[in-house]
Amino acid sequence: MDQIANMINMIKNAGRAEHESIVVSYSKIKQSIADCLLKEGYIASVSKKVKKGTPVLEIGVLYVDGAPKVTDAERVSKSSCRVYKGVKEIKSVRNGGGLTVFSTPKGIMTDREARKAMVGGEVLFRIW
Repeated sequence: MDQIANMINMIKNAGRAEHESIVVSYSKIKQSIADCLLKEGYIASVSKKVKKGTPVLEIGVLYVDGAPKVTDAERVSKSSCRVYKGVKEIKSVRNGGGLTVFSTPKGIMTDREARKAMVGGEVLFRIW
């Protein structure tokens, strides 16, 4: 099962169901993705906690004027088909209204950060 796709779908579905937060199992890549989304203003909070002896991430869902900030998400690179983009191929999502998250040699980055740092990498997902 794809844990990254599961996490972004949980964020999207929690917004639609008007939940305050979600809890996902902890991994370093999920922590990096959550930190990236927090910095870009797509989630309200992220914290690492221990529940029943296992580490978990608690992610707060962000609402803007009563509507969830994350309305949709699309997993691009899957385990069956990896998708890579060079720095010249990186385009904006929905005319800047969305965000593409990349896994680069310099860590997890958004499309804007990757263009600024002049690095490409694996396209993880798009969110808007």
